Amino acid sequence: MPVLPTHVWTPDRAARPPAWPVPPVAVAMLRGLRNQCPACGQGHIFQGFLKVRGECPHCSAPLGRVRADDVPPYFTIMIVGHIVVPLMLLVERQWAPPLWLHAAIFLPLTLFLCLALLRPVKGATVGLMLRLGMVRAVGDD
Repeated sequence: MPVLPTHVWTPDRAARPPAWPVPPVAVAMLRGLRNQCPACGQGHIFQGFLKVRGECPHCSAPLGRVRADDVPPYFTIMIVGHIVVPLMLLVERQWAPPLWLHAAIFLPLTLFLCLALLRPVKGATVGLMLRLGMVRAVGDD
């Protein structure tokens, strides 16, 4: 009969605090929504229109290792759809304009809203992901 080990290895499950400040979820998302660093609120989160900085110059939070990918466009489409579609239905019910007028009004409105909301939504998403610890490891590229 085999001898069972007396000591069983258990992994270290102690949560290690990150090296950057960790605000509450709502604060991190609001800072990201305002295009500020979600961790400290001092630095800017973007270095281009949608390009996230590698790290915050003030608190060294690893902003570039947070991969928001397809979530911000999805949320943006959902928000814009919930604004534009009821407006289209309301205009159609009230005035019944021709289709070319619908297109002339609502296509530019949709484009404007998508471009205006995409950056703040991405900032809020990065803030949420950073707060939840959804950061890629250093070697995962």
